[in-house]
Amino acid sequence: MESSIGIVGSGVSGLHLGLFLLANDVPATMYAQSEPDEIRQGRLLNTVGHHHHTLERERALGVHHWEAAEYGYVCHHHCIAGDEEVRFRGDFTHPSSVIDYRLYLPRLMEDFQERGGELVLGKTLGVEEVNRLSSRHDLVVVAVGRGGIGELFPRREDKSPFDRPQRRLSAGIYSGITYSEPKGVNIHFSPGHGELLELPIYSHDGFATALLFEAIPGGDVEELAEVKYDEDPSAYDRLVLEKLGRHFPMAFERVDSTEFGLWSPRDILQGALTPIVRRDYARLDGGRYALAAGDCHVVVDPVMGQGANSASYSAWTIGEAILADHVYDGRFCERVARRREEFVISVSDWTNLMLNPPPHVLEFIGAMASDKALCDEFTTNFNHPDKQVDVLGTPERTRTFLEMRQSAAAGTRG
Repeated sequence: MESSIGIVGSGVSGLHLGLFLLANDVPATMYAQSEPDEIRQGRLLNTVGHHHHTLERERALGVHHWEAAEYGYVCHHHCIAGDEEVRFRGDFTHPSSVIDYRLYLPRLMEDFQERGGELVLGKTLGVEEVNRLSSRHDLVVVAVGRGGIGELFPRREDKSPFDRPQRRLSAGIYSGITYSEPKGVNIHFSPGHGELLELPIYSHDGFATALLFEAIPGGDVEELAEVKYDEDPSAYDRLVLEKLGRHFPMAFERVDSTEFGLWSPRDILQGALTPIVRRDYARLDGGRYALAAGDCHVVVDPVMGQGANSASYSAWTIGEAILADHVYDGRFCERVARRREEFVISVSDWTNLMLNPPPHVLEFIGAMASDKALCDEFTTNFNHPDKQVDVLGTPERTRTFLEMRQSAAAGTRG
């Protein structure tokens, strides 16, 4: 019997799932609010990076349209500002990349249609509509958290420690910044004020730099999330330069002030989000089930750049489970929950830990600054968030890990 899968949302989770299903001859219908050209012409959606494990899934799906060797980056440069500034670098084993989602999502939506997927446009779906969709589909996967649809999936209190945003955000695409050498994402820390992620992005007018300011509420950088660019574009650009000079010297030293500025009014995104983990699935009114995916399931702060990678992993896990089963009931949903939990919950746990780093995490960061091999391992493990939590989850884990490394290094020297 041929199954029918309904996918609510056309973000990375919904698209990767839909393309996976089509590649395996499973009919899929995607319900999307915006058509591809509307997304292309719209405002900046995010500044997300795709790491190697996500790029490998894109290759398997035949949608790796921006080869990482050309469009990607190979390392993380770190800078901790202060009286004694510290800089250090960690290298990836394989490159990652940042492609503007106003290019990425429309292209994959068109891939989905060209391969036989049904794309239903203009749908803003709420809980009642999802219930109605269950009469048409054997399983509904909800991959968008807007419009109250997340109410289907209750909050997991054990994995949702925050009731408010931990950072206020300002992301924009800027000209006039020379890339670091080697080409990488630059992670800047200004203690007490927040972080800056400086990302080499490919967007609608070619290569540029995305600046994602992660402002601690009450700190000096928060102003960038409050001031509206449209009210005085030149003043906003000057304000960004001022904050770069005061808090993020490793970025500021590569700025050409005569060329610096936001690309256009549609290339900025300001706001805040509250990290949350919701229940994996819900039983709908007609007796069938809905699975949560992407931002409907787990919302993480972008400081560790993990949201899209977690969403892609979740989609792939759901797709594999659909192929392996023929009944999409509560038992099926529970199996999906178990299979993806270690990865997606590790993403959430690790990101939340880094937002308010306790002393043992700061100790680990200090160790990375003087141990290139350790920093390389930490950087490569952006593909393996479970390993990050294994090392950083508790003070005992971190200290034991560092002691074992020190003992091994001493043995090697001996």
